[in-house]
Amino acid sequence: MISNIGIPGLILILVIALIIFGPKKLPEIGRAMGQTLKEFKNSTKELTKDDDEEEDNKKKNDHQ
Repeated sequence: MISNIGIPGLILILVIALIIFGPKKLPEIGRAMGQTLKEFKNSTKELTKDDDEEEDNKKKNDHQ
């Protein structure tokens, strides 16, 4: 559903956001969203890293 937005849809969304929040708030909102996505990405990396370490430890223990 989201993949069908396209360039005109993104432009429309940005214009509506600009009208609603104004030009001063828009960079702050974008920065906050970027930080949130970065934290989410780091969290998912940590979770997958922990899962991989657990699997490695389990394999080592099984072979012994």
